Amino acid sequence: MRLSAVDAHAAKLGLAPGMALADARAMIPALDAIAADETADRKLLERIADWCERFSPLVALDPPHGLFFDVTGTTHLFGGERAMLESVRRAIAEQGFSICLALAGTAAAARALAGYADGTIVEPGGDAQSVAPLPVGALMADPTIVHGLRRAGLKTIGDVAARARHELASRFGGAFVTALDRTLGREDEPISPRHPLPDCMAERRFAEPVVTDDVVADTILALAESIGGLLEKRGEGARQLEAAFFRADGQMRRIAIAMARPTRDPRVAARLFHEKLDALANPLDPGFGFDLIRLSAVTTEPLNPQDTSFDSRENEKKEIDFLIDRLSARFGATRVLRFQPQDTHIPEAASVALPAQYSAPSKPAWASLRAPAEAPRRPLRLFAKPEPIEVMAEIPDGPPLRFRWRRVLHAVSLAEGPERIAMEWWRTQDSAPTRDYFRIEDDRGRRFWLYRDGLYGRETSAPRWFMHGMFA
Repeated sequence: MRLSAVDAHAAKLGLAPGMALADARAMIPALDAIAADETADRKLLERIADWCERFSPLVALDPPHGLFFDVTGTTHLFGGERAMLESVRRAIAEQGFSICLALAGTAAAARALAGYADGTIVEPGGDAQSVAPLPVGALMADPTIVHGLRRAGLKTIGDVAARARHELASRFGGAFVTALDRTLGREDEPISPRHPLPDCMAERRFAEPVVTDDVVADTILALAESIGGLLEKRGEGARQLEAAFFRADGQMRRIAIAMARPTRDPRVAARLFHEKLDALANPLDPGFGFDLIRLSAVTTEPLNPQDTSFDSRENEKKEIDFLIDRLSARFGATRVLRFQPQDTHIPEAASVALPAQYSAPSKPAWASLRAPAEAPRRPLRLFAKPEPIEVMAEIPDGPPLRFRWRRVLHAVSLAEGPERIAMEWWRTQDSAPTRDYFRIEDDRGRRFWLYRDGLYGRETSAPRWFMHGMFA
């Protein structure tokens, strides 16, 4: 067992991560040690990363205790590189964390400088010169490799960089040479941000944290107007918007909405966010207030103006889509469904329910199964899974006379059928029995739709009966 982390007092006494627990207890018999919880540590690191998106939208994890920011083009928003580093240091230190940070041209160089030269800002092209005085431990290589470098007399990264590449590769492997080149800034390794960069975004920072719902709603409307202007120049509309609320105490919350059709109308976005916020099971808690609100267009699509006539139903379609958006924002996209017809005659597969926001109205018309004055051939309610019934008496090759379903005995007074449906043998490996469907009405006026699974004497000797639906 080894130490994974130590506090400041333990570090002053000579303990360090990686040390064996037995050696640490030999040095300090009264050592207070607790089991490491890597899952909790990663969750905490992810929460810090979410909150740090206020400084850059591209934040990546560097486990177990590090973060990478891609601050290209964002430092001027904080008054320059030095001012940005101090802002990050101050903001995270106020939450009770100790922090070391550096700014360099590559992620590997920044990691090395943060651990051994806190606060360093490297000028463009100066990565190799900045990391040269650092000890070889800054390469974050395997401990055996670091030990081998020190035994060979290579104490600093500059000493290692002065040796020939083939010598290092033959003794320590090609992966070590690649890591060395990345630390020296000769080769760049792009970071993998936790969230992809949105197509466009707008944000508002507040000098004093805001807590009122009216200010939040006005801010979302203003940000939606800004994004709408950007999308209009690009000829696009947003299909999904995400609002990020950054609290002053280090918490961050994301709220996303989706639209059935692309739009850049800020009033539509503000209305949908209002519906979403009102329906949250876990309400948006401002805490000590929000000091930053960001609105991002996560998904966009081309939105070209269309010519419409006075007799078109375009406005009606827009109102239906807006109703779908409002209901989906309040109840969830999976709660608002649209049925799509399928090319099959099997009853349970005749239609499929899809989220209305992500499916277009069906182009083929639904097939009519009855004449205008004819009774319904299909029930309004089909069971998700046909339920077996026990037939007490039946007409040979005909409908049942009495049957038991859900522990209730039913006597049949009227029956109509059969409607024979053969299973689609060309779509499955095993052929399924043919079904004979009957519309049944019992002596109490209740109407059922049941079927016999299999044909007497041909597909099975004792067909089974199932209840498949109920008529209104």
